Amino acid sequence: MNDTYFAGARELEADLVHFMQDIIRIPSLSSEEGAVVKRIQDEMLKLGYDEVRIDPMGNVIGRIGNGPTVIALDGHVDTVDVGDLSLWDRDPHSGDIEDGILYGRGTSDMKGGVASSVYAGALLKKLGVPENVTLYVTGTVQEEDCDGLCWQYIVNEDGLRPDLVVITEPTSLRIYRGHRGRMEIEVHTSGISCHGSAPERGDNAVYKMAGIIADIEKLNERLEPQDPLGKGTVTISEIRSSSPSLCAVADGCTIHLDRRLTINETEATSVAEILALPSVKAANATVTVLDYAVPSHTGLTYPTRKYYPTWEMPESEPAVQAAMTAHRTAFGEDAEVGHWTFSTNGVATAGMHNIPTVGFGPGHEHFAHAPNEQTEIEHLVRCTAFYAALVNTFAKGDDSK
Repeated sequence: MNDTYFAGARELEADLVHFMQDIIRIPSLSSEEGAVVKRIQDEMLKLGYDEVRIDPMGNVIGRIGNGPTVIALDGHVDTVDVGDLSLWDRDPHSGDIEDGILYGRGTSDMKGGVASSVYAGALLKKLGVPENVTLYVTGTVQEEDCDGLCWQYIVNEDGLRPDLVVITEPTSLRIYRGHRGRMEIEVHTSGISCHGSAPERGDNAVYKMAGIIADIEKLNERLEPQDPLGKGTVTISEIRSSSPSLCAVADGCTIHLDRRLTINETEATSVAEILALPSVKAANATVTVLDYAVPSHTGLTYPTRKYYPTWEMPESEPAVQAAMTAHRTAFGEDAEVGHWTFSTNGVATAGMHNIPTVGFGPGHEHFAHAPNEQTEIEHLVRCTAFYAALVNTFAKGDDSK
């Protein structure tokens, strides 16, 4: 164990926690992240980052060093809404601390990862940044609405393509190396409206959808698990209909599908499965993969399809091995290795752009989007130490190639 990283992170604990409380106290729904982005920018500048900028999409990007090996620590700064306030034991934006636990919306998902990565930069400045490294710490936007969109922009438009991306979403201090992908699909049936007093004169689109709904449920049951990510799923998350009035037969019906994708499942295979359902054919239904085109907090719109590819890094991948070595270096013990259940910006870095990507973050996945969201202060400190150790470990690995 190298005590330098953990001890160094411990020395930064008070400032780290204060910063974390500040960003929890700033609400930052998707497309409304401007205030928290500015607060993060100010902290990076205070900590002596070499360069801090906010790109046209509104992502805050801090840089330390200027070497050829490029590493990025990524955390999204937007959160979901607080939901039913009666389910919270305290103000969701209080940043309260009790018995070493920090509470509030975004503590696990995922301002904890943002705070720890910002302070990992400060720790590296203190310890010395490897000469061959450029470290970027990114506070990215709109992930909750469209995971990976920010990194599509960063790679395609900002021109930043790291050699390693560390996703700082909650992992319960485990090293994660992938997760299932996902996509959003709509199935639509058309009918003919008529007066509700004589429904036989029309063609009810809702009735046409009934068989499709049953077939979707059966499709989910027969989807096969694939190692190591398990089973893909499909579920209906919304149903709606249209008609001239509530006294008329429905002339349209639409269901929204949340499709989770395991290994070897893609946009093409998933759409083909739906089109092949007997009920979809019988109803002459249309199947559409949705698009996302919502302005960011800067007003920029960057459209994309709502298809977020599956990704998984083999344990033999140098990025994963570097993470495992860094954990032993920082803490003197092996890390548990696993995968997320939910989706992250890795759909873009690894799934779309094939950039080596690993995950390690404070907090726990089961607190994401839940009332009384929380994370341990100890997790924030340990993540700060781990990120600094990983930058040095990956830099040494690159030198030895």
